[in-house]
Amino acid sequence: MRFFLSFSFFLITTFACADSPGVTINKTRLDRLKSTAMPSFDEPISFDNEKADSILAALETFPPDNSWNISVDSWPVAANSAAMIASIGSDKPLRCNADMAFVLVPPNQKRIDVRIDSYSDESDKGPFPVPPQTPIEGWPASYKRDEATRHLTLDDVQRGKPSLDADRHGIVVDPVNRKLYEFYRLTKTDAGWTAAQASIFDLASNKLRPDGWTSSDAAGLPVFPAVVRYDELKRGKVEHALRVTFKNTRRAYVYPATHFASNKKDENLPRMGERFRLRKDFDTSRFSPFAKVILEALKTYGMLNADNGIDWAVSVSPDDRIPAMHEELRKVKGSDFEVVVPPPGYVPPKD
Repeated sequence: MRFFLSFSFFLITTFACADSPGVTINKTRLDRLKSTAMPSFDEPISFDNEKADSILAALETFPPDNSWNISVDSWPVAANSAAMIASIGSDKPLRCNADMAFVLVPPNQKRIDVRIDSYSDESDKGPFPVPPQTPIEGWPASYKRDEATRHLTLDDVQRGKPSLDADRHGIVVDPVNRKLYEFYRLTKTDAGWTAAQASIFDLASNKLRPDGWTSSDAAGLPVFPAVVRYDELKRGKVEHALRVTFKNTRRAYVYPATHFASNKKDENLPRMGERFRLRKDFDTSRFSPFAKVILEALKTYGMLNADNGIDWAVSVSPDDRIPAMHEELRKVKGSDFEVVVPPPGYVPPKD
């Protein structure tokens, strides 16, 4: 709804932004991005290969002071953190969803019309650079690992198999122009592409969706910046907040969210945009390298409530190169998290 790997954890050089308390920027990340040239490419590239890895390694997703990119390891714990964790489920496990696929397109990608049929009043206008090989949520790994769906082709999935009754997120990234196009219930038909909602994000800006507007996620947030990718795991660092879903949410949203999707008013239910952090004292040493990278990111950057869905489910790209970590991450429970809030004086970044 709405391989074997050797690496070490390096010291991250950070600095605080003088404009706002609570804004701690990863300078090491910025230096790496500035020194990495964007490879040239002239045709769409799927996310799950080495060419995509090199492009993504050079892509700066949002400004350094953006909510997705700042460290929250020193943010204060919310007064009702324990009550909120209990309302979601202290004993429920952390889930690993291999769900959010995407395609990288060159700056001259042909733009086409996509018919928006449900949330057109809260959608951005096309045409959009959607290529024929645009993947749908879960493609390919989630389909190939399931006996019931491994026979399906990409065209089958694009056309709604095994079911149209799903979120069917579609994500298109233009890394050269730093533009992001996201769709809810993206579907191919004989007459062309359709979607229930379309959002365009400027990856060079802190600008949000209009207040009260949804996106392909109920919170009005972008999906792509939150997805755990193979290139990050291989590098040994996920340097952004993650995306998380919860079954029961509150009729409220908090920055950087712009939209809610609930009629419930219990103050101990999470708002859209609510931020959760893995406790500092949680021992990650017993986890595999990739899982450890994810858990350390949850300590530093946390995760934002983005949509209604399975409790404690975070998004990882459905890349066959990423091993299934579902059972391993289930060792982490809701009680291992805390809700955090910005410190006094925090000022959201301007676009």
